[in-house]
Amino acid sequence: MSAQKNQPFVHRVRFALAGLAAAWRSEPSFRLQSVALASALVVLLMVRPEPIWWAMVALSSAVVMAAELLNTALEEMADHLHPHQHPRIRVVKDCAAAAVFVASCGAVAVAIALLWHLLTRG
Repeated sequence: MSAQKNQPFVHRVRFALAGLAAAWRSEPSFRLQSVALASALVVLLMVRPEPIWWAMVALSSAVVMAAELLNTALEEMADHLHPHQHPRIRVVKDCAAAAVFVASCGAVAVAIALLWHLLTRG
């Protein structure tokens, strides 16, 4: 059983924050996605779209960040369990990276839709 199971909520939040900090320290792509999220929030504050756009940007950004964190976790575990190159491990890593790519494409689609909305609203 994991040492993290059945812990008080505040302890589990600390574990989650430690995971965010570890991803920030070790993954340039996580830092890039974090900067993209901060930039999106600044743009939203400037253009002040309807609440639905805030929700769509927040949701798509959260999906990208979650995918990036899962990708990092899978890569760390795969590298720990099998430090040498292996074709099956490569597939796992490629699929995890593809998940981040797909989520990022969805977020870009939301950004394009928001831009279209802003340019065409009356």
